[in-house]
Amino acid sequence: MDSSRAEPTKVCHVVAMASPGRGHINPMMNLCKLLVSKSKNILVTFVVTEEWLGFIGSEAKPDSIRFSSIPNVVPSERVRGADISGFAEAVMTQLEAPFERLLDRLEPSPSVILADIFLRWVVGVGNLRNIKVSLFCPTSASMFSIYQHFHLFEQNGDFPVNLLEKGMERVDYIPGVSSTRFVDFPPHVAGASPRTLHRILEAFTWLVQAHCLIFTSIYELEPHTIDVLRAEFSIPLYTVGPAIPFFQVGEKLSPSIDGKLNYLEWLDCQPPNSVLYISLGSFMPVCSAQMDEIAAGLKKTGVRFIWVARGETERLKEECGDKGLVVPWCEQLRVLCHDSVGGFLSHCGWNSVQEGIFGGVPFLTFPLAFDQGHNSKVVVEDWKVGWRVNKNNNNVGAGEDNLVIKREEIADLVKRFMDLESDEGKEMRRKVRQLQKISHGAIAEGGSSETNINAFIRDIANIK
Repeated sequence: MDSSRAEPTKVCHVVAMASPGRGHINPMMNLCKLLVSKSKNILVTFVVTEEWLGFIGSEAKPDSIRFSSIPNVVPSERVRGADISGFAEAVMTQLEAPFERLLDRLEPSPSVILADIFLRWVVGVGNLRNIKVSLFCPTSASMFSIYQHFHLFEQNGDFPVNLLEKGMERVDYIPGVSSTRFVDFPPHVAGASPRTLHRILEAFTWLVQAHCLIFTSIYELEPHTIDVLRAEFSIPLYTVGPAIPFFQVGEKLSPSIDGKLNYLEWLDCQPPNSVLYISLGSFMPVCSAQMDEIAAGLKKTGVRFIWVARGETERLKEECGDKGLVVPWCEQLRVLCHDSVGGFLSHCGWNSVQEGIFGGVPFLTFPLAFDQGHNSKVVVEDWKVGWRVNKNNNNVGAGEDNLVIKREEIADLVKRFMDLESDEGKEMRRKVRQLQKISHGAIAEGGSSETNINAFIRDIANIK
């Protein structure tokens, strides 16, 4: 035997399985891109439903990431905003069998499954095949702690809770979570959609049987929460945030479209910190009445803006006036990192929060569902880098007329928020720049997230 001949390097085959939703798929894909950029020995099979393959199958990705598809769930992604509970039930019950069949066909044999923490069946599937399962949490660590310690709501007699009576009362007994109003918890935590809550809590019973936990948070943004969780779990816990496409921000900008000024060129023409960026997420419906009030409020302010309005672009262009742009889509992180953007009116999905922090932009919070109310609370109360659009409630704009925020209130709030000379605004922007520095530092060489990603790779690939 020729001892000088190097042994072939074993490929670490990662099978990534996210829940079929943009807030789950995007951060997992961003992590997978980082993994393959750091190790040539990692191959990723990224599993999506056929519907999602149609959405993202043509997007650019490294050659070491390949797609595989499994059948759609019913109801589909297109209608899940109208039947959240039904969609969650379908994800929990319909994906397991086709995923198992896919595992049996894959070559080379999977080394590790990187799975969404809300897919309750994945740990059992992996353990049955003796495949490591690394669970991926797409929420904040504090939101994870709320689910992990849900039994404390029951022990304190706070489940289910009548939000009309106790919505403004506070909970201070969740480990690693600061004092929080009931109204800021996800609706199902308060007792709405009990079937969805049951499925989520069922998934959390499998955590201790996983190989490790991965959080899309930054340790320095949630240190107390992460310390609490690390003390509770015997398995490794890695913080790898922000799981956003920061590696693309420096790439060449998109050219003009059909010779017309595109949104990036328009931003180039605006004064520093003068533009309000507006995006209310990718799937939760916002009632037309609320959209009209936002448009009318913007028009009254005269503030520059860029608004990603999904399917209502043409109608809202006419309503908003000529001080800004209404577009169906944009490269959000690139916009938030632009010097002319000085504020972010956001639904507060966790990915959007991380992108706003990375861009150093303060928030007007407009939560619609899920963990967004809690994220709004973290932004406004814990980090103090934003204001609530509605101080007394969450889930605004979700379709109930009594929750619609009127144009006069929106106009007044936006004017004050975009006033760069106010003492309150200056302090808020100073604090968000501090968080921006933390975010950039976490992914720099030797930063907490960069160190955790490298440790995770050594863990799953058995690299010494």
